[in-house]
Amino acid sequence: MARPRKFEEERALEAAMRAFWTDGYEATSTQELCNATGLGRSSIYNTFRSKHDLFEKALARYMEIKTANIIQVLEDGGRPVRERLRTILEWAVEPVPGDPAGCLVVNTMVELAPRDEVIAERLERDERRRLTALTAAIKEGMRAGEIDRGKDARALAHFVVSTVSGMRVVARGGADRRTLTSIADTAMDAI
Repeated sequence: MARPRKFEEERALEAAMRAFWTDGYEATSTQELCNATGLGRSSIYNTFRSKHDLFEKALARYMEIKTANIIQVLEDGGRPVRERLRTILEWAVEPVPGDPAGCLVVNTMVELAPRDEVIAERLERDERRRLTALTAAIKEGMRAGEIDRGKDARALAHFVVSTVSGMRVVARGGADRRTLTSIADTAMDAI
């Protein structure tokens, strides 16, 4: 019995997402996408129309998963805010086993956003979601006395996003766990 088309598309999208995450948009050839997804060229183009369309869908999937996880942690009212923020930083220290190094969003910001308006807009929408959730959590931490009320909550949210992005870049460049932990420790001291 053949698998449902939706399942095949989801599996292919996950495989393509990991291929793009590993090598970037430009460096991932159509043949590599065929190898990763198990689909032939015609199946990829019949299902996803183009490499760019497949990349957009893979990026959207990545952002939905990662941003949903971040928001879930940030909205966990059962834990202190500083602990929630530390969890977000720890994800950059200790990535999920089997995940490629770095971050597909950060890689895409550097590689495509400056010259691709569609991708740039997707990235901006995702960043707004993360910043909104971070700002709300930081304000909650300020009200609870966990974070200095004299600080700017939105600026701290930008700081956290920038720190995590930077950690993902240096991780991709080969930084070890000790280095990444020291960055996370310094960020928590600054918060």
